[in-house]
Amino acid sequence: MLTVAVAALLFIAGTIVTTPSAWALPPGTPSKATAQSELNALSVRSQESMTGYSRDKFPHWITISGACNTRETVLKRDADSVTVGSDCYPTSGRWYSYYDGAVWYQASDLDIDHIVPLAEAWRSGASHWTTSKRQSFANDLDGPQLIAVTDNVNQAKGDQDPSTWQPPRSGARCAYAKWWIHTKYRWDLQLQSSEKSALQSMLNSCTY
Repeated sequence: MLTVAVAALLFIAGTIVTTPSAWALPPGTPSKATAQSELNALSVRSQESMTGYSRDKFPHWITISGACNTRETVLKRDADSVTVGSDCYPTSGRWYSYYDGAVWYQASDLDIDHIVPLAEAWRSGASHWTTSKRQSFANDLDGPQLIAVTDNVNQAKGDQDPSTWQPPRSGARCAYAKWWIHTKYRWDLQLQSSEKSALQSMLNSCTY
């Protein structure tokens, strides 16, 4: 299975840099068997309150390297090829939005989706974390927690979990379930029973 190693990418302002195919999956995508084991291990509890929640409690799009922040790093990681300016923002490229199958050529047409939304994480245990830990979660480049997708698809998802929202492209749901499960497992977040049922159904569609 294809993965993307962010550390291996080199970006030079004003030049075109070849990157792995946009059909590649985010780093850390587990196998079906691993995802199933992780799903079985997650705690199932009622959602916690949204009291006190603010996106500001999850500082995101922090500086990763030089002038590049997290958003720009993911945009470049997920492009087939990309042209960047001196501020590290992509000026052109080609992106495949895994959720809906759309292809885009302008970075402004894409959002960076948190697979497990920040508000969902808050309801699932992150309200008890330190701000530093929430920052690490919101800028997680080591697991499959961040992906560039069509902006209005990401906005339609909002902070919903898989019991109420799944990628519109049915072929994306297997990987989406794996990403969601693996992220919650890595960060020790809990599940609702309806969420677990939806994840199991999507995982059952996986062939590997």
